[in-house]
This record gives sequence, structure tokens and C-alpha cells, in this order.
Amino acid sequence: MRESKIDELRRRREKLVKGGGDKRIEKQHELGKLTARERIDLLFEPDTFRESLLFIKHRCTHFGVADKEFPGEGVVTGHGVIDGRPVYVASQDFTVAGGSVGEATGKKIQEAMEAALKTGDPFIMFNDSGGARIQEGVDSLSGYGGIFYRNVLLSGVVPQISIIAGPCAGGAAYSPALTDFIIQVRHEGQLYITGPLVIKQVTGEEITAEQLGGVESHAHYSGVVHFIAENDEDAAGIARRLLSFLPSNNSEDPPFVSELHEEELLPDESLNDIIPDDPSLPYDMHDVIVRLVDEGDFMEVQEHFAPNILVGFGRLTGYTVGIIANQPMVKAGVLDIDSSDKASRFIRFCNAFNIPLLTLVDVPGFMPGIQQEYGGIIRHGAKMLFAYAAATVPKMTLVVRKAYGGAYLAMCAKSMGADMLCAWPSAEIAVMGAEGAVNVLYRKDIAEADDPDNECKKKLDEYKDTFANPYFAAAHGLVDEILEPADTRPFLASVLDVIKAKREIRPQKKHGLIPL
Repeated sequence: MRESKIDELRRRREKLVKGGGDKRIEKQHELGKLTARERIDLLFEPDTFRESLLFIKHRCTHFGVADKEFPGEGVVTGHGVIDGRPVYVASQDFTVAGGSVGEATGKKIQEAMEAALKTGDPFIMFNDSGGARIQEGVDSLSGYGGIFYRNVLLSGVVPQISIIAGPCAGGAAYSPALTDFIIQVRHEGQLYITGPLVIKQVTGEEITAEQLGGVESHAHYSGVVHFIAENDEDAAGIARRLLSFLPSNNSEDPPFVSELHEEELLPDESLNDIIPDDPSLPYDMHDVIVRLVDEGDFMEVQEHFAPNILVGFGRLTGYTVGIIANQPMVKAGVLDIDSSDKASRFIRFCNAFNIPLLTLVDVPGFMPGIQQEYGGIIRHGAKMLFAYAAATVPKMTLVVRKAYGGAYLAMCAKSMGADMLCAWPSAEIAVMGAEGAVNVLYRKDIAEADDPDNECKKKLDEYKDTFANPYFAAAHGLVDEILEPADTRPFLASVLDVIKAKREIRPQKKHGLIPL
């Protein structure tokens, strides 16, 4: 009797583990895609995955579904280990009813999310689904609603990562949008609210699924996607690397790499020559970042979206830091609507998960223009001011070159809460650039002068002598230290070693009202 029951268990388990069966698995492979379980195997350390709710079944009795079995209800859930830390996962199984989400599917995903919340562990979801299971009607929508609700409950408590490894359409797209990071697989993943057929019916526009919801549209234009993966293996690798910088939950500090902390910190003379003598010439801010972080390891986030600002993770003597930096190579590093949104979201994520902020400033101002004003640059730029001011994590700011006007404040000036603001000798801290300032202050004097060109040059030189350096700001207590660039990494490391213990008490409130 005992052996027969065990045999029955093994038979049932084997059938369920195969999902939609060999033919559908083969078809998934022909499309260049891995199965739900193969993706999970890539993510976790060997033999650490423990599945949950394998035997769950739907309750639908509509449209001939009552007699149909959907093994595992189209999703594989459970937990495993990444770099020695538990992580929960849900991986949609396209071989089972196209990965469609019904009531039981939603229940499985929701229970995995609730478990992650209770234990304080990250949650990762592979999205590969045809959407809501139409036959189940409102019950399938309720399943999605429960997922969205828990996305919000987990937000700011544990890291949430979405991997778009197949179709993710309609309301289903909102779950990834509610998570912290989205990784999209090139050619395989599509993400959109209304598909090409609906768009053609409603607007008459013709577009392919890839053009509408592929990596090019979301990584470059909409900013919805944070990382591009070339295939499923790459997506799992990106997720693992990302988690290496992050704490498991908001009550922990990020992982500390002790061997990096023990390395000797030496001046880097190459930094002394990295800024062009001509302040109008660009340079690549990546070259500065890789010289400041441990082993030059910088994991950039949203690399292709709003590239006039750079955000991402690095380490400084073993401690994770979130880096926000203007990029002079693109639009001179100016702040516009998209870059303000990109930076604000990243700042708020780092603050939620106890990650110190390092801000590198070379900003000529906010982007001027009618479209920027009509698009709400005031509201979007205010998000950066709000995000930095609300952040209570350690904040270090380095003014590399230009720091003009409100954009200087928006890049975490001392008056916006920077715990340490340092500057290179190349720093220019002022209300605006020399040409604009002279035009405002001395327009009449220049116009009435015997030699207007000479008078203009004289006033420009005078303004630059006063403000095209960090000494005026330092004299007014707005710069803590002026550094030789070569000494920057040792200096920042010594500062972080002290201010990482920072505690900042804020007035009690439900939450601030960021200008969304």
C-alpha cells in the first residue's frame, strides 16, 4: 500500500512538472525560449529551488474548461538561493494554456509574494503569458488585482525584479511597472497595454508587436525597461548581479564585500587630466565613475533612456553606493523631463533600501524650450528636489565642473541635504553661466561703452574670476572640501566610512506628497 501511494505521488509529480507536455516544450525551444523551470534553474544555485503549490487546480466550469487540466496552473512558484541568500520566484509557464492567469494562478503568485514579504526576501517574476484567462472572467481579473496589490505591499520592503521573457500584454503589464526593475529579453519579450491589432482597429496605425513593445521602444523611448538581456541566460545573470548590490529587505544594509574594503587606496593621477581645460568641451562621465568605484565595476541602470544623466550601482571600499551623475557627452548633461524622472526614481529606491548616494555634478541647468515647459519640466524637476530632500541615507556630492542655478540645487547641493559636498578646482558654482549672467547684469553698460566687445570681455573675465571656481562657494560654507582630483577616491571612502552610520529623524507623517 505504501509503495503504491508513493508511486502515485511520483507519477502525478512527473506529469505536473512537464507542464504542457513534451510537444509544447519542444515548441517553446523552437521559438528560442526556455521553459519556466529552465529559467528558474538558471537563476538559483543548484538544487536549492523548493516549489510550492504544484498540485493546485482551477475551479472554472465555463466554456468547456471544467474537464481541462492546466498543470501547475501555468506558473511555477517557490524559493531558492542566490549567493547564499533566499529569493522567491514566480515563473509563468507558456506551455500551459499560454501561461494565462486564472484565479488559482493568481493565488500561487500572491502566496509567493506574501511569503517574500513575511521573510524579508527579494521577489523575482518571469513574465511569459497570454494574459488573463478569459474563460474565468472576473475571477482572473481578481487574480491580477491581488498581484498588483501585493506589488504595492512589497514596494520599499523587499526588492522586486520583473523579467519580460515573453508576451506581457494588457493589464498584466502593470505588475512589472509596479516593481523596482524590469529586465526585458531582446526579441522574445514584448510589453504593452494594447496590442497591434487593437491599435489598428482603434487608430488605424499599423505596427508590429516588436516595434510596439520590444526592447527598443521601452529601453530607449518610454523608459519602462531598466535592462536589456540578449536571452534568458543573460536575463538571469543580470538579476543575480543586480541583487549582489542590494539588501534582501529594507531593514538590512546592502551586502558588504570585505576583501574590497581591505585594498589599499592610492591617488589616481589620471583624474587630474580628465576634465578639459576648455569648459565648453565634453568628456565621458563614465571615465570618472569607473575610477572612483571598486575595480571599475559600475552597473548602470536605464543605460539607453535619458542618457544625459547616469544612474547605477557601484561599490566604494566594499560598500554599495547609488551613483547619480550628469553626462556632458549628451545634451551637455542638462536636466530635462526624462532625466529628472529617471534620477528621482533611482534616488527613492536607494533611500528605501539603505543605499548611500554619490552624486557627481556637471550640469549647465534645466533644459529650456517650449516643449519642456508644456511637458511640465517644473513638476518633473521638482521630483528631483523632493527625492533628494526626502532621502535620509548618507549623501555625498562631488562638483566636477558646472553647477548652475536650480539644476545645481537639484543635484543635491549642501542646502538640499548633502552630508558632504566637495569640489574639484574645475568646479563652477553660480546662478548661471558667465555669458548669461553678464548679459543680465551689464547689458546697459556694455551697450553704452565706447568698445562694447572689449567691455563685454572685461565683464566676462570678472564674472569668471569670481564664480568659475569653487572658492567663492567654499568661502560661504557651501563647499566642505576642495580636492585634487587624484585624491577623490580615498577622500570619498574615508567620508563614507564615517557617515554610513548616519541617523536622521524626520517629522512623523504617512508619506510626503511628491509632485508626480
